[in-house]
Amino acid sequence: MLREKLAEDLKTAMKSADPKTVGVLRLLISAINNKAIEKRTKTGSDVLTDDEVLQTLNGEAKKRKESVEIFIKGNRADLAEKEKGELEIIQTYLPKLMSREETEKAVDRILASAAPKDIGLAMKEVMKELRGKADSAIISELVKQKISK
Repeated sequence: MLREKLAEDLKTAMKSADPKTVGVLRLLISAINNKAIEKRTKTGSDVLTDDEVLQTLNGEAKKRKESVEIFIKGNRADLAEKEKGELEIIQTYLPKLMSREETEKAVDRILASAAPKDIGLAMKEVMKELRGKADSAIISELVKQKISK
């Protein structure tokens, strides 16, 4: 479903002669197709679920965020702005992330029910439920705080 929305939006962007959006959507569709090919070699099926498509989009968003940081450190504001623009387009296809407070409540609830003492096991339990719903950096920080207490 999300894949089809990207294809439709690409057609719309092409008709409206929006080269920036066309470029970003082509990159996203290409990344999704690469993920489908990768899946086909492993499982024999190249049908991606919406969760797998979202994971791919999250990966692309993460790449853009990292690039922005690197370009800012390298005093390349022009390239940082380009990456920010691409990130904004990608984020329109991603679900809204939970706030820090909501994430903390969810982490507390999950850790209280699972009660793992190891950070690795705790992260596994929390990420199972919150992947794609909350920022993984915030989750990691909160889990480390809660487990090390």
